[in-house]
Amino acid sequence: MLSIIIPALNEEKNIGKTLASIGRCSDGEIIVIDGGSSDGTVQIARSFKAAVFISQPPRAVQMNKGARAAKGDILLFVHADTTLPLGFFDRIQTTLSKKGVVAGAFELGVDHPGKWARLVEKTANWRSRYLQLPYGDQAIFVKKNTFQKYGGFDNVELLEDLMFIRRLRKYGKIAVARDRVVTSGRRWKRLGVFKTTLINQVILAGYLLGFSTPFLKKLYGIGQKR
Repeated sequence: MLSIIIPALNEEKNIGKTLASIGRCSDGEIIVIDGGSSDGTVQIARSFKAAVFISQPPRAVQMNKGARAAKGDILLFVHADTTLPLGFFDRIQTTLSKKGVVAGAFELGVDHPGKWARLVEKTANWRSRYLQLPYGDQAIFVKKNTFQKYGGFDNVELLEDLMFIRRLRKYGKIAVARDRVVTSGRRWKRLGVFKTTLINQVILAGYLLGFSTPFLKKLYGIGQKR
C-alpha cells in the first residue's frame, strides 16, 4: 500500500492539479497535511477524497505528522505544486525493489519556458543521479519502516529534504526513476531563473558551512524580497 503525503499551505491554485495527477488511488491513500491555510486548499483536498490533517508548519513537521498517520508500507512525499507522471506507483515499487536501494525520487521537470529552466532541470537531474541528492520537489519515496528507522525529517524550517537524504545515503543507494515529475515554475517566474538559482546555491553553501537553519531561513526571506 502506498501513502501519498502532501504538505500544503495556501495552495488552492496548485493542489487540484497535483491531486488530479494522482488519479484514483486504488492501491493507497492520499494524505494532505495543511499548515493553516486561509484559502480553499482544504476544501479542494477533500473534494478529491484526500484525508486532511491540520498541523503547524514548517513543512518538515507537516510531513512527519503525515508519515505517522500513514497506513501504507511505502511513503511518497509530494509538494502541493508538483504533478506526478503516469504509472508512478509501479515505478516506485520497481525502484525500491532494486538491491541496495533505500529511497528514491523522480527526475525533475520545471513548468517554465526557456533555456534557463532546461538548464535547471539538467543540473538537478545530474545532481540527483550522480551525487544521489534529489530534493523534495522531486517527490521523494521511501519504505515506511526505513523512514521510521532513520528518524524521518528533522524539524527544521528548510532543507529538511537534503538532511534526510544525506542521512539515508549512508545506508544505501538513493535511486532516481527515469520518469519525470513537473513542479511549478512560480519561483523562477517571480524572481527569475538566475536569481532563484543563486539564492538556492547560497542557502546550500551556508548549510554545508554549518550555518543554522533559522539564519538560513532569514537569508532566504531576504533573497525573496524584491
